[in-house]
Amino acid sequence: MRDTHRMRVRKADRATWAVLALAIAAGACGTVQPQPAPTMHELRPKVGIALGGGGARGFAEIGVLRVLEQEKIGIDLVVGTSVGSLVGALYADTGSVLDAEFLAIEVGEEDLFDYRALALLSGGLVKGERLERFLETHLKHRLIEAMAVPYAAVATDLAGGRTVVLDKGPIARAVHASCAIPGVFVPVEINGITCVDGGVTEPVPADTARALGAEVVIAVAIPAAAPREAPRTPIGVIHHAVTLMAAEIGRLRAREADVVIEPDVAGVAYDDFSQKKRLIAAGEQAARAALPAIRAAIAAKTRLVPVGR
Repeated sequence: MRDTHRMRVRKADRATWAVLALAIAAGACGTVQPQPAPTMHELRPKVGIALGGGGARGFAEIGVLRVLEQEKIGIDLVVGTSVGSLVGALYADTGSVLDAEFLAIEVGEEDLFDYRALALLSGGLVKGERLERFLETHLKHRLIEAMAVPYAAVATDLAGGRTVVLDKGPIARAVHASCAIPGVFVPVEINGITCVDGGVTEPVPADTARALGAEVVIAVAIPAAAPREAPRTPIGVIHHAVTLMAAEIGRLRAREADVVIEPDVAGVAYDDFSQKKRLIAAGEQAARAALPAIRAAIAAKTRLVPVGR
C-alpha cells in the first residue's frame, strides 16, 4: 500500500511540475512581443560637380547647372578650375542658377582682362584686379565659408607644381588665383603660395571633388577651341597653347568622374563673350543627354538606412 501511495504522490508531483512548466512557458510567450521591422529611408550619396576651364566657352556650364536644378538633382559640392571656378562661385554664392545666370550674362571681357594695367615685369600681362572687383561687387558673400553651397577653387602652386585647393578665405581672391593663366595674368599670392591657373595641374577637378567628399562626381569638360587660323596676338598664342594642353590633360583626368559632360561649343573662341546664350543652351543640351547616366550613378550609390541615421 505504501509503495502504491508513493507512486501516486510521484505521479501527482510530476503532473504538478508539468502544469507549472506549461504555465511558465505560456507566460513567457505572452510577454515576448514580435519586434517591428525598422523604418528605412533612402540615403542619397553626396553629389559633387567639377567644373573645368575653357575661357568664355566655360559659360556652357551654366546650362548644365540649370538642367540639374530643373531636374531636382541636388548639388552638395562645387569645385571649379579657371573659368569653372568663376561659374562655380556665381552658383555656390546663393545656390540659385537664376542668380548665377544673371551674373554670368553681366560678365564681360573687360571684367576679366584689365589690359590697361599691363604688368609684364610682374610675371604677366594682366593684373586681374577687375575680376576681383567684379566678384566683390556682385556676390552676396565675401568668404567661401559663408557660401550657400560648399565650394572650392583649384589653383596651381607655381613653385612646386602641386594642386592648391582653396576652400576657405576670400572668394574673389580664390577665383582670381584659379583663373591666373600663366603668362597672361600676374601670379597670385595666397598664404605665401604663388598661384597660377588650376588648369596647369587639374583642368577638370574631378579628383579634388572626390577628395572633398563627393560620392558621385559629375564633371563638365570643355573641349579645346579649334580656331580657323592660328592666333597672332601674344595673349592669344599663350592662351591657346595653354588651353590645348589643359584640354588634353582634362580629358584624361575627367575619367575619374562618374559622369562626364562635354558641351558642344565648337565655333566659339575662348575670348568670345558675345555668345553666352548659345553656350548656355549647349550646356543644357549636353546635360539633358547625360541625365540617364547621372541618375544611374546616383541610384547605384543610394542606400537604405534606418530612420534617424
